[in-house]
Parts: sequence; C-alpha cells; structure tokens
Amino acid sequence: MSRAPRPALIPEFAVSDWRDSRDFYCDLLGFTIDYAREEDGFAMLALGHARLMIDQIGAGRTFDDGHLPDRYPFGRGVNLQIEVPNVHLILDQLAQADHPLLLPLEETWYRKGAVELGQRQFVVADPDGYLLRLFEPLGERPATC
Repeated sequence: MSRAPRPALIPEFAVSDWRDSRDFYCDLLGFTIDYAREEDGFAMLALGHARLMIDQIGAGRTFDDGHLPDRYPFGRGVNLQIEVPNVHLILDQLAQADHPLLLPLEETWYRKGAVELGQRQFVVADPDGYLLRLFEPLGERPATC
C-alpha cells in the first residue's frame, strides 16, 4: 500500500486551549486527528492533503522568548488557504454552530499567466483568531486581460 507524500510545509498554531481548537477543526471544518499527545496539548490534524498542528501554550514544549502570541487575534497578517472538496458542507456546519464568517462565500478568479484559476471560497477565524480561507477549485479559463 502506498502512502500519500508527506506535505513539505505543516504549520503549527500556538493555541490557548487545544481541546477547543481540536473541536473547531474536527467538528466544524472536517479535519481528522492523525495523532495527538494530550499530555502536551498537541494534535496533528489532517483534511485531504492539508496538515496542521495545534499546540497549547504552556503545555509541552513552548517556543517563548517573545515569539508567542500575547493577545487575540493570534496569527495577525497570515491566512491559510485550505482546499476542501465541498465548501457548502463546511458552511452548513459553521452556520449550525452559529460561528461567524469573516469573508462570506464568493466565487473568484485569480490570473496566473494566460489563464485564470477559479475558486469558491470563504474566510473564517478559529477560536484563537487564526484566519482560514477554505476553498473549492472551479477549474481554469483563459485570462480576460
């Protein structure tokens, strides 16, 4: 049996409560837990080919020395784009949980040379304010300009 290649980049979020973060990512966004170390407040999460680590501040190994977020929202200036098979399923889960969106669902096209790449996307913040842009690809078309 062949395994999918390991992602070359796996972000790790310092979180205030790893259980709240785990529940948000798994219950609302559809991630699964690859593995966890509860005693360290750590979990490796997976959604399709995307991977994300969450690590509770003050539990296990913590990179302090001025690098930890000190107030909400964490991760200012960064948003992660995550490909999902169906944005509407996730939007339904978020709506049922009354979790707000930062950018409502939109269809947009981004120019890449002579073509445009389309995606259906929205942006949501996790419990610590990390921004996530979940998208579903719409294909490509010739560029209009």
